[in-house]
Amino acid sequence: MNPSITGSTSRREFIKTTGRLAAVSALANVAIPAVHVAGSDLIQVALIGCGNRGGGAAANALSVKRGPIKLVAMADLFPERLEDDLNMLQQRFASQVDVPPERQFLGFDAYRKAMDCLRPGDIAIFTTPPAFRWVHFTYAIQKGLNVFMEKPVTVDGPTSKRMLKLAQDASARNLKVGVGLMSRHSRALQELAERVHNGEIGEIVLERGYRMDGPGGSFRSLPKPDGITDLLYQVKRFHSFIWASGGCYNDFYIHIIDHLSWMKDQWPAKAQALGGRHYKVSPDGVPYVDQNFDTYSVEYTYPDGTKFFFDGRCMTGCQPIYSSHLRGTKGMGIASSSGDCGLPSSLYKGQMANTASLLWQSQVAPEEQDPYQNEWNDLMDAIRDDKPYNEVTRGVQASLVASMGRMAAHTGREVTFDEMLNCGDEFAPKVDEFTMDSPGPLLPDASGRYPVPQPGILTTREY
Repeated sequence: MNPSITGSTSRREFIKTTGRLAAVSALANVAIPAVHVAGSDLIQVALIGCGNRGGGAAANALSVKRGPIKLVAMADLFPERLEDDLNMLQQRFASQVDVPPERQFLGFDAYRKAMDCLRPGDIAIFTTPPAFRWVHFTYAIQKGLNVFMEKPVTVDGPTSKRMLKLAQDASARNLKVGVGLMSRHSRALQELAERVHNGEIGEIVLERGYRMDGPGGSFRSLPKPDGITDLLYQVKRFHSFIWASGGCYNDFYIHIIDHLSWMKDQWPAKAQALGGRHYKVSPDGVPYVDQNFDTYSVEYTYPDGTKFFFDGRCMTGCQPIYSSHLRGTKGMGIASSSGDCGLPSSLYKGQMANTASLLWQSQVAPEEQDPYQNEWNDLMDAIRDDKPYNEVTRGVQASLVASMGRMAAHTGREVTFDEMLNCGDEFAPKVDEFTMDSPGPLLPDASGRYPVPQPGILTTREY
């Protein structure tokens, strides 16, 4: 990325421009499809991307308050992941799962086959690594499908611009799109945001976010074993590779970054950061080959100068801290007491979080305590009642702020929101052309190691 981009899109212009993109969209004049509205018509669902999050999202879909809804197609690259999710869903939702072998699809073109099983107004679930998000979203819009997509939605500048345009295409076709930033559907955080924005603790002057726990997901990877290509290995271990997921920074940390920016009611304008790789050898003495840092410490700055500090750590044996906090001129708040959006949220007078200074603590009805289920109920309400509903622009903004902090740590220099949006580096420029025989976007050296960030040495790109 060139640190002195000319003609860049400013943050203010970015917000304005996203509202005008439909005028130049190739799909803006396409006929609006019929949608399922205010009735009991069956809505069909296709799951594209199986595994832990895919199965979870499908289970939430099949648990919505306003059915009927049925899973009718599934797609993945790995047959064992599809089979595991299918078995789990059949056990839990036997009457709502109708996915015979002829609607189980494998391969990089499987997303098309799965969506071809749907009608306009049905729902496609995207829980693949985010590198594929724009490809799948493009086809869903062409098919007139509503969408639920997991976070993050982008990992670099070019795909962010692409997704912003697609967001406008979807709205132009009256499609409903949910993004898996479930903090926005936490009833506690919704009330907290309202109270903070109404000035109950004054002006926000500092925010702190922490996700410091052990390695999760595919954070660490050993050298590629025999019997699998580089491409499939990188997709399977997507948390380890920046092109596929944005690495652990984007995938693990985006929720706290998103909801603290929401509390501030701004997106950070710039970031400077540090981080490092510490224990990159397995207990058996085999080097890990992932691209992640083990620690990240990022200082975000909002347009008004307010600071937001985020600390991330994926190391065993250290004190776990996983929460988010905000401090104002008249008091302080705890957004998430534990995890990405853990109950309760609370506000305090002064700067001490104790019983004597408690101003408010969230009280959420049991049936609305799961934000993962809330986001699906909210999406289904929008579909059934034909209400405008499109979370993609906000999802792109949160993804850009995450990428901005990641790049600042990986390059060792300050990175602005404008630079991240206008960065010309696309980590997987031909992802829409991948086949099972394609080479991977990263190639290992003779020892099986992949390129890693080198702050201060590589300062205009991350590896």
